[in-house]
Amino acid sequence: MSEVRKISAPLNDGDIESLKAGDEVYISGVIYTGRDAAHKRLIQLLEKGEKLPFDIKGQMIYYVGPCPEKPGQIIGSAGPTTSGRMDAYTPRLLELGLKGMIGKGLRDNNVKKAMINHKAVYFGAIGGAAALIAASIKSQEIIAFEDLGTEAIRRLEVEDFPVVVVIDSEGNDLYEKGIMEFSQE
Repeated sequence: MSEVRKISAPLNDGDIESLKAGDEVYISGVIYTGRDAAHKRLIQLLEKGEKLPFDIKGQMIYYVGPCPEKPGQIIGSAGPTTSGRMDAYTPRLLELGLKGMIGKGLRDNNVKKAMINHKAVYFGAIGGAAALIAASIKSQEIIAFEDLGTEAIRRLEVEDFPVVVVIDSEGNDLYEKGIMEFSQE
């Protein structure tokens, strides 16, 4: 039975272990944004022995390239992008302490294994609800890779950011569960 939960970011192992696939979650606190171009640059920094632009331990990355804000807005529409585009980079970031990822779509087995090994969780944000999601973002600032435009890394302050646990730290996958339940009907 899934639960409705409220959590604060950044996360610790206790937070992660308490979340189960299917839980509805509202996140408040600080999360970071990053898509594939930013992830590639993060890995390049690590390969050069350089520091990341933020301490990744306990953090969550939201896979989004928000639309430019209109006058009076904090941020434009901020819907999730396809998470699989980050799969090549994700295990390394999980190894360094990344605890949560927010996006949409399936993850590969290497990501799932790394999530189990490093106690992390994958949240699904609702595609098509970009304006609703943007309303939960209370502030934003670009902290790295400004030249990437909408794909720059941003630090977001969020309040009751709506997500669902898709893959929990034990590897339970809501997508796989749904397929199995549907095929048995």
